[in-house]
Amino acid sequence: MKLKINYIFRKRLSQYHSIEELFASLQEQLQSQVDIRTIELPHSGASVGTLLNNLSYIKANPQELYHITGDVNYIGVKLGKRSLLTVHDIQSALRGNWIKRQLKKWIWFQWPASRVRFITVISEFSKRELSVLVPKHRHKIKVVYNPLNSAILPDLDHTFNAGRPKILLMGTKPNKNLERSIEALSGLSCQLLIVGPLTGHQKHLLQQHQIHYQNYVRLNFKDIVKLYQQCDLLCFPSTYEGFGMPIIEAQGTGRPVLTSNLGAMKEVAGEGALLVDPFDLQAIRNGALQLIEDEELRQHLVLKGLKNVERFKLEQIAKQYLELYQQM
Repeated sequence: MKLKINYIFRKRLSQYHSIEELFASLQEQLQSQVDIRTIELPHSGASVGTLLNNLSYIKANPQELYHITGDVNYIGVKLGKRSLLTVHDIQSALRGNWIKRQLKKWIWFQWPASRVRFITVISEFSKRELSVLVPKHRHKIKVVYNPLNSAILPDLDHTFNAGRPKILLMGTKPNKNLERSIEALSGLSCQLLIVGPLTGHQKHLLQQHQIHYQNYVRLNFKDIVKLYQQCDLLCFPSTYEGFGMPIIEAQGTGRPVLTSNLGAMKEVAGEGALLVDPFDLQAIRNGALQLIEDEELRQHLVLKGLKNVERFKLEQIAKQYLELYQQM
């Protein structure tokens, strides 16, 4: 008889879809081996009312298994040892004043960690961070990388536009480091493809530095794939990531990657990216210039990137999750 897995998702919002896309691919890969049921929570946000309503919505069956796919870690409190929790990001517990930080640590990490059977994290970097937050439960933490979406395929017929490259920048939140990227790329002959809603300050910077750009918001994944194919390189000097999906998505498309020499970005990129200090404007600028001007370097990184993404094949990641379900 097949295992039955209930996948629990946050309330889906149009501007956020990375977790949903990730686990849709995994579910498709696993459907021949497990019976899958998807449960979407009815409420979004982090208010007390939202948490209580979402918790009451879940009716736990002690004979079934549950996989909490991310963002709603607190659901693990109700599901206990028949559940697996995936943690994508630790940083959310580190924001706000002292009281807020302590509450977040307890509700989102420490209390659920004490109840669930396993916790999966998406990088060794994230495992080290979470182990500090839940030292008594670090034995439950397993590293299972994010898989590369099967819609991402090598596009090696693309001709690099060295005269006016299209530079893709994924994300506009503070950790994505867009402001420094804008300043670093100022004066270069290029066009920026920026994914994510721009703040007034970010728009002002783009105008101030007279940078040509196109802005994209609320894209579905098919449109994201098209942007990877259209761009000449990815500029992703993020200051913090639990993983850094754009790195392997660009590598899998066959595009040169510029990213940070920190934490998960360095771990995920392997040898297939040019690594720079994300806090150093000149380092970001020099890195972009190297990729634009040095064809041999670009080709070297593209080949290394295509080899690197073998680590993140969907079949391999699905097998790791299946092994954990069987242990549960």
